[in-house]
Amino acid sequence: MIILRNVIKAYGSGKQALSGVTLTVPNEDFVFLVGGNGAGKSTLLKLLIRQEVATSGVIMVAGHDLKTLPDRRVPAFRQQLGVVFQDIRLFPQQTVEENVAFSLRVAGMDRRVGARDLVAEAMDLVGMSGYARRFPHQLSGGEQQRAAIARAIVRSPTLLLADEPTASLPPDVSWQIIELLGAINRRGVTVIVATHDRDVVNRMRRRVVELDAGMVTRDDRFGRFGTTASEQGVFKAQGAEWGEGGLTLPGVQGPNA
Repeated sequence: MIILRNVIKAYGSGKQALSGVTLTVPNEDFVFLVGGNGAGKSTLLKLLIRQEVATSGVIMVAGHDLKTLPDRRVPAFRQQLGVVFQDIRLFPQQTVEENVAFSLRVAGMDRRVGARDLVAEAMDLVGMSGYARRFPHQLSGGEQQRAAIARAIVRSPTLLLADEPTASLPPDVSWQIIELLGAINRRGVTVIVATHDRDVVNRMRRRVVELDAGMVTRDDRFGRFGTTASEQGVFKAQGAEWGEGGLTLPGVQGPNA
């Protein structure tokens, strides 16, 4: 379980990237984290993997208090996590199989009995079994992302964090990647996806948490990408209503009217 209580993250300039964020994510939940550029999505992900430390507030992840977690225990904590980076970060001179196995190597698990089986299972789960000997430059963008996901799940994490996993991918490939993350979630892994991809959020209809100016402005159990909270405020001031069907302006009938 993830628990955040009144989390503030401020930088040297005094600017608050996160302002009083309170949020609970139960085990096995699937959450889309949405919001505009500078809303605080990337900062929140960095706090959850203990890449950065909150200025104040409480962050509990899998029973660990990340504010007080000693630096020496951070590597062991991260072994419970899987991370898919926006820029993928595959090693260009290593094969897909070697890239996936790297996650085991940094955790000291690569020499264990069955390590090769773990790599094979992760690659099979993401549909990359036939690509073990290929190099990243021989893969499409979607295939590179699948390889990155295999690397993230090879240690059987309890929490998977993905930062813009569909960025720059065609719509059909984006949907395949999100479906793959959904399949991983159904295996009992908590999944948090930071995204700007309106289409996949609206098709999945999973939990949506919106950040705006470092604050949680919306938390919908079966949410849509929708309009940002700040934009909704402008529309509402003009007499508009925001419901399941989206935005309705005064005197304008919706498409289903």
